[in-house]
Amino acid sequence: MTHPARRLFVLLAATTAFASFAAGPAGAQSAATAAKNKVVFQVSDNDPAKWALALNNIRNVQVDLGVDAVDAELVAYGPGIGMLKGESPMAARIAEALKKGVKVVACENTMKAQKLVYANMLPDIGYVPAGVVELIQKQQQGYAYIRP
Repeated sequence: MTHPARRLFVLLAATTAFASFAAGPAGAQSAATAAKNKVVFQVSDNDPAKWALALNNIRNVQVDLGVDAVDAELVAYGPGIGMLKGESPMAARIAEALKKGVKVVACENTMKAQKLVYANMLPDIGYVPAGVVELIQKQQQGYAYIRP
């Protein structure tokens, strides 16, 4: 190997070694430590078609990216909270989403305004004090915001 070629070889080897060192040990970024995709959906309409669209969107995201690779939350407030009541025509679809790890939350401000109590609501959903504030905070935490 000629002197300039040897110098280039040493430089490339050193650069590769430094890049490997800077990246950390092999396999350091496993699936468990990889950053998850984060998405929050707003549903403020008491319309089964809007709810079906939102739930379809969430399911598609989970299928495309992988259930374990997505933190998905659906925030319902205003008229949209009607689909989280016990007699909701969307109850089966919401239960399916919950089983797939989707966090479905109801706005307690809306519940108070509509004189709803937890017993009126679907089982296994969550609650937040204010739906709009939840959306703001999720966006500040890096969640993508979707309103179907």
